[in-house]
Amino acid sequence: MKAWRGNALRLVLTVKFCGDGRRFSMSRFQRIFQIRLFKQRSFRFAALLLPMAGLAAIALANHAIQSAARGRCFADIDTVPRHRVGLVLGSARSLKSGAVNLHYKHRVETAASLFHAGKVDWLLVSGDNSRAAYNEPADMRDDLVAAGVPADRVYLDYAGFRTLDSVVRAKEIFRLGDGECLVISQKFHVERALYLAQKNGLRASGFIAPDPPRIHTVKVKIREQFARLAACVDVNLLDTRPHFLGPPVPIGPDTPQPPPVL
Repeated sequence: MKAWRGNALRLVLTVKFCGDGRRFSMSRFQRIFQIRLFKQRSFRFAALLLPMAGLAAIALANHAIQSAARGRCFADIDTVPRHRVGLVLGSARSLKSGAVNLHYKHRVETAASLFHAGKVDWLLVSGDNSRAAYNEPADMRDDLVAAGVPADRVYLDYAGFRTLDSVVRAKEIFRLGDGECLVISQKFHVERALYLAQKNGLRASGFIAPDPPRIHTVKVKIREQFARLAACVDVNLLDTRPHFLGPPVPIGPDTPQPPPVL
């Protein structure tokens, strides 16, 4: 019976693959089948492995960033140590819908409260001014002044396009040393900033501004997972530097404000 099936299979293969009546080698057919099967299995394995590797990389990045920030984040104005400069990380004042950006609003209010409580002597507001019509640092300064912070106590960093740019420029342009800088933003942002600062040779602390209601933070928290992975790649693999550096601008009463980017 087995011999009959083998002969029938050879006949089918001869008709199907060899129209001129030449015999089709069974060993060749088996090799082709095995190669195709191997390719299919390899593709399925890769399709399963790549997402798992991505999730593992995100988990490792989260662990590294949380470890770097452990013990250096504060949320109570009464207990946070005094720092010379509060670094306020920028964001858009308004959302695309025109509504107030609560991340921005809470950062500015927290920075003003820290200044009035005597916890910081100066404020460095760092954000995006890549277009003439878009100026995060100027918006933050105006709102801080409206909250009672003297304008001459607010320094503007117009080239804080990314969190990495803001923390590296705080060290290299504005000459902040270890223990002088208090990063002000929401918790997820502060942790990443402290990690980037540490990797660039600046030991800073952070103060956590309130989060908006959860409904406003879901997309931000998801995007943050990828931002953390990118931060680890930037400092560990790519050695990414800020878009712009420039001459030093030490923060103090005798140093003029830097000009805008545009």
